Amino acid sequence: METLRILDLVVGTAVDGPGLRTSIYLAGCSHRCPGCHNPQSWDPDGGREMSIDEILAVVDENDFDVTFSGGDPLFQAAPLAALAARIKADGRNIWCYTGYRYEEAIETPAFADLLSCVDVLVDGPYVDALRDTGLRFRGSANQRLVDLARSAPGRVVLWDDRMPGFENGRPGGLRR
Repeated sequence: METLRILDLVVGTAVDGPGLRTSIYLAGCSHRCPGCHNPQSWDPDGGREMSIDEILAVVDENDFDVTFSGGDPLFQAAPLAALAARIKADGRNIWCYTGYRYEEAIETPAFADLLSCVDVLVDGPYVDALRDTGLRFRGSANQRLVDLARSAPGRVVLWDDRMPGFENGRPGGLRR
């Protein structure tokens, strides 16, 4: 049975993407961004092990879209991809935070399965000198909200909830 190292599951949050979401905070991060708001997440052995079925039960029970955060979720890309595929099969929207830039993440084969299930990638390391509390869903001005379905190598399309097709923060205006 596949497991993930989970720091926390926060149900009904509105700070990690549009609408109410279930945020899954994963252990492990080597970016070690100065000023990180969650340095306890850096330890890859932190938190507790949870099976994909256990996590999915929480997601299903609450019926919200999902955000992967951490730590850096890409540090557990393989088992997280299995969870993401099941979440996506249920029609949920997925956001994922990472300290990697989009361009680096899409060139890393180990991340491909996970990224194929993600709708929006919040990319880039947190940079304390670029901290901006007025930004939506991110902490520093260098971080981007990358619309993965509309982006391609050499062409980054940023997510914007005012774009046609994103009514209510979801592609096609769908709301769970």
